[in-house]
Amino acid sequence: MKKKVWLSLIAVLVVSLILAGCGGAKKEEKPAAATLKLIAAHNQTSPDNPYQVGLLKFKEVAEKKSNGKITVEVHAGTLGTNENELVEKLKLKAVDVVVVSPGFMTQTGVKEVDLLALPYLFDSYDHWKKVVDGDVGKKLADMINQKSKNDFKIVGYWSAGVRHYYGKKPINSMADLKDMKIRTQTSGVVAEYWKSLGAIPTSVAWGELYQALQQKTVDAAENAYPYFVQQNHHKTENGKYTTEIGVDYTTRLLLVNGKKFDSLTKEQQQIILEAAKASVDAERASLIAQEKQYKDIAIKDGAVVNTIDRKPFIEKAIPVQDKLAKSIGAEDILKKIRSLK
Repeated sequence: MKKKVWLSLIAVLVVSLILAGCGGAKKEEKPAAATLKLIAAHNQTSPDNPYQVGLLKFKEVAEKKSNGKITVEVHAGTLGTNENELVEKLKLKAVDVVVVSPGFMTQTGVKEVDLLALPYLFDSYDHWKKVVDGDVGKKLADMINQKSKNDFKIVGYWSAGVRHYYGKKPINSMADLKDMKIRTQTSGVVAEYWKSLGAIPTSVAWGELYQALQQKTVDAAENAYPYFVQQNHHKTENGKYTTEIGVDYTTRLLLVNGKKFDSLTKEQQQIILEAAKASVDAERASLIAQEKQYKDIAIKDGAVVNTIDRKPFIEKAIPVQDKLAKSIGAEDILKKIRSLK
């Protein structure tokens, strides 16, 4: 009896060894790497907008470099046409990547970012690039990250073009702005500047501005050609005349939630930063190309464009710049920005 038991055990052992040698034994499989899904959003609804070009490049690079382990869902205005909505959603981690203007960021309590919204702070794209791509841009990014307690992390600086006035009549002198209701930011240095020119800053959501101009709720607005022409603002009753005042070489912030970013693997973080860099290059190139393209379209559609001596407008901006810098203890930063002209 004992002999039969031993023979049976030996047979089982031999079969097991044979199966193992042939690969017949099932090996334990490693779990597949988790896929990271990112939601990216901006407030522009036109599919041709430079914002969309930039975020689609972000998506392309992130997905390619991660071999599909990172996926990006891009929303063009569908998660909110008000930038403050996007900022709040980013803070709550309902969105992972957003594009916002400095003016809306100041509402979060990070006052230093208002420097980038100052009228006539920059006099050319070259000057702007020296600032945002250099030490000043890095310092401001660090400030925003620290003062927001890591809710907001800048991963790139975009441009939204050179902003001009457009409204129901052309501007031939500063006096023409008196008592005009102009759609712009209603708080901070932007509003203060327009008030100093005699205008009345008025708040209108971007998605509602076409109707506000058409129905004459506002007399005018200010923006860059690709943005207001793509929305057909130049075809409205109160958007026909454009005066090229060049009030701002605008800055836009490409933001992620810093806390979520820190929770990712080093590899994921690196891929996101590389995708952000690619998006910066793509968005800026698209914007510059579109500025001339959409100016030509506006004129072809019947818009009337004029230029004006900007010197009086620039002189009005200097005390506004000085006042803000002093109020937030950023006089050295403003001095550095001016020195880079």
